[in-house]
Amino acid sequence: MSARIIDGKAIAAARRERLAAEVATLGFRPGLAVILVGDDPASSVYVRNKQKAAVKAGFAGGTERLPAETSEAALLARIAALNADPEVDGILVQLPLPAHIRTQAVIEAIDPAKDVDGFHPINVGRLVTGQPSLVACTPKGVMTLLAEAGVPVPGARAIVLGRSTIVGRPVAALLTLADATVTLAHSRTRDLAAECRRAEIVIAAVGRPELVRGDWIAPGAAVIDVGINRRPDGTLTGDVAFGEASAHAGWITPVPGGVGPMTIATLLENTLSAARARRGKGARAA
Repeated sequence: MSARIIDGKAIAAARRERLAAEVATLGFRPGLAVILVGDDPASSVYVRNKQKAAVKAGFAGGTERLPAETSEAALLARIAALNADPEVDGILVQLPLPAHIRTQAVIEAIDPAKDVDGFHPINVGRLVTGQPSLVACTPKGVMTLLAEAGVPVPGARAIVLGRSTIVGRPVAALLTLADATVTLAHSRTRDLAAECRRAEIVIAAVGRPELVRGDWIAPGAAVIDVGINRRPDGTLTGDVAFGEASAHAGWITPVPGGVGPMTIATLLENTLSAARARRGKGARAA
C-alpha cells in the first residue's frame, strides 16, 4: 500500500485564495494585530509568514515587535488597547513568551471575541461544550485536512498522541464532536504502539522526531503529523517516520508542507469570522 499524500500547502493556498476573494467583497479590511515579544528566531519566522499571508489576503494591521525585557504589565496594557480598538478584529500574541511573562495571564487578557488563536478559556470551554467559538488554528486545520482528503471521521477509531492544550486536547474535542471514538494518548499510555495500531485516524503531536514508526500504523489509516522537529543537519522531520508510515497508511501529511500551511490559513479564517461577528456581517467564514 502506498499512502495518498495530503498536500496541506495546496489545500491551504486554495482556501486562502477563496478567503481573499471574500474579503474583497466586504467593504472593510479585517484587522489582525500580531505581537512578538523578543527575538526568538523560530517565532520571527512564524510571525513573518503569518503577516505575509494576512497582507496577501487583504487584511489590515501589522506586527508589533516588543523587546524581550518588556514587562508583563506593559504587554497586558498593550493588549487592553488592542481590545478597545474598533479596527482590530483579531489579536495574536506569538508564543512562547519570555520566562518573566505569565503565558496564561496574557491569553486570558485577550478579548475572547478577538482571540483568533482560540486559546482563551472561554473559547476552549465553548469548543468542549459544542458551542460556536474561535477554535485553535492547528486543531481546526487538522480537521480541514481530514475533510478535504475525504477521510471518513464519523464512527472512526481515532488516536491523538499528545495532550497539550494547544493541539492535543482541542483536536480530540473536535474529533469527538465529529462522532469519532477518540483515545487521547500521552507519556503514561501503556503500549502506545498497540494503541496506534487499533486506530483508523492517527494524529501525532508530541514533538518527538519520528516517534511513530511504520509498524504502528494500521493498513489504510489516515496519519496527520503535527510535529515539526529540526535534525542536527538542519532539515525538518515530523513525529512520524514518514517513509515507513507511508507504506502502511491510506493517507498521510508530509513535514513540511502538511499541517503548517493550514495553521496559517485557519488563522486568517478565524480573523474573518471574528470580523464578521464583531461588525454584524453574518455567517462565519467557511
